[in-house]
Amino acid sequence: MAHFARSTSLRSLSRATARVELASSRSSLSRVASTAQNRAYSSAPPKTTKKSSMSAKTFTALGIAAAAAAFWSQKPAIQTVECEAPPKKDEKKKSSKTAEDDKKRKLEGLTPDSPMRLRMEAFNKQLQAEITARLEKLDGVGKFKVDSWNRVEGGDGISMVLQDGKVFEKAGVGVSVVYGMLPPAAVAQMRAQHPNIAATKEAMPFFATGISCVIHPHNPNAPTVHFNYRYFELGSEDGGEPVSWWFGGGCDLTPTILYEEDAVHFHRVIKEACDKHDPRYYRDFKKWCDEYFYIPHRGERRGVGGIFFDDLDDKKPDELFAFVQTCGKAFLDQYVPIMERRKDMPFSDDDKHWQQIRRGRYVEFNLVYDRGTKFGLLTPGARIESILMTMPLTARWEYMHEPDLKAHARLMETLRVPREWIPL
Repeated sequence: MAHFARSTSLRSLSRATARVELASSRSSLSRVASTAQNRAYSSAPPKTTKKSSMSAKTFTALGIAAAAAAFWSQKPAIQTVECEAPPKKDEKKKSSKTAEDDKKRKLEGLTPDSPMRLRMEAFNKQLQAEITARLEKLDGVGKFKVDSWNRVEGGDGISMVLQDGKVFEKAGVGVSVVYGMLPPAAVAQMRAQHPNIAATKEAMPFFATGISCVIHPHNPNAPTVHFNYRYFELGSEDGGEPVSWWFGGGCDLTPTILYEEDAVHFHRVIKEACDKHDPRYYRDFKKWCDEYFYIPHRGERRGVGGIFFDDLDDKKPDELFAFVQTCGKAFLDQYVPIMERRKDMPFSDDDKHWQQIRRGRYVEFNLVYDRGTKFGLLTPGARIESILMTMPLTARWEYMHEPDLKAHARLMETLRVPREWIPL
């Protein structure tokens, strides 16, 4: 839910529009996964510690797509759940014309000339299938629970959660696709960031789609990770070009125990992805990430950062779509090599205790400061399970807790003063 709320604009729409995570059928996702492009994810692992005997493995997206297709073909029937508030008396909800037209377009097959909203939706569902298949393989025991639902006004999506696995305490990957009407007050707020939107006293149709992932491992040596990529457009019901559109997203790493080589690896991969499209992106979006994931009442960041961006519309849609695709495809290469090094490392009771304290900080940020989560909790008819999908299974708060600075001084210093992990 939080990832969908951000898809509008963290500075505007996240305070004004209804957010509901939605889902699609297993067959459509399987078809998308089976058409994945033949590309390779590989990474040279950073230097290992004495405790670590794992190394990064090279694997191809074609293989992941095949695994994803097999994953869906063997999955039990997807659970369909209700996620909307019942209509008011004499109120009849109906699908928007744009949503109905898009259903026909998808049946006819997508092309490079298809509307951006449909291409971004297809990419999100493909990426979800690839990531969940790879995570199940990495865990070895845990399986994803899949919840699917549809929205009368138009849209669908999938929430997938792996819980109490061998490697992952909790891993959630959600996709949402939403058509709706934006209230005039929200339209007015958007004009501050998008002056091309004309003043109006009428509600306007909007579309948003996003993919979000949060992973909490069991082993405190292995970091929590989050990513989200999204697309929003404001348009008319005549099927023409949207009045305004933009992309948003980012990724960030939250370690319990700081391994500097892991932070360097995570940042290096996403910097390389950014540099393929604009040399300014990593520098600017890394700074934005450090500023956004800040917990003022603690005086520290949530983790060691990554990138964050919103309202991105300064280039042609296809150029920015390519950038978002590159970032999304880079995620497995960012995170899997780290997990393969850390998931089987030995740890102490003190390490596990410290992990629970840091998980508490994660929860504090999400519930107190994350604008998407806050808006979701205030949205009538929202599905609370999807909003709180990002939360860890376990966390801890101790009165007047003081961290062991001998063991965790480097991490605490980094959380208070962000570091430049990659030379600019």
